[in-house]
Amino acid sequence: MLAAHDVALAYAGRAVLDACSIEIAPGEALVLSGENGSGKTTLLRVLAGLERPDAGRLWFDGAPIEAGSFPRAVRRALQYVPTHPYLFSTSVRANLDYGLRAHRIDPDERRRRTNAAIEWARLQPVVDTPPQQLSAGEKQRIATARAWVLAPRVVLFDEPTSNLDRASRAQVVALISELCAGHTAVLIVAHDRELIELAGARRLNLAHGRVQAPDAHAEN
Repeated sequence: MLAAHDVALAYAGRAVLDACSIEIAPGEALVLSGENGSGKTTLLRVLAGLERPDAGRLWFDGAPIEAGSFPRAVRRALQYVPTHPYLFSTSVRANLDYGLRAHRIDPDERRRRTNAAIEWARLQPVVDTPPQQLSAGEKQRIATARAWVLAPRVVLFDEPTSNLDRASRAQVVALISELCAGHTAVLIVAHDRELIELAGARRLNLAHGRVQAPDAHAEN
């Protein structure tokens, strides 16, 4: 579904990614771990089309795509959820509706899908709370629902449970588990043991600029 082959990227002369390759199959759940500073977020941003690598090739659904300049169809099919998601200061509903409106979805359908997203992410208790007053966990659930409501084919998560308390982590992990149980391909960058050990997920490690199996990393 989404692949990167031999991607290289350096900052200030320091190689962050070096002939880095990764493939995500349709409907697959994949967890990528690695030391701080190993380049996990950089790789995720390359896969999301937000970062242009110095070298390498990208594919989506078997077709080559230009790094940093994805076609509209690819951008609609792929959602990226950062560690600290940005929410508009309007309302919870407006945040969930934003992507649907941008895609020119019919108002009645937008309303139906927004209501479904609120129910799916258990957001009823906070739906009338101003976004700026929400907790980090609530914001992460809204960001996850904002991706889900667009029915993407691939979702990329960057440390979705970082700095959350135990209850908030459990809620976010539960949503991601439900997402992974569907037909969506999900790639999660994580240090969280609950996510690394997510049932049914394939596990990889990023070290020395390259993606490898966890066992290979341990041998190094």
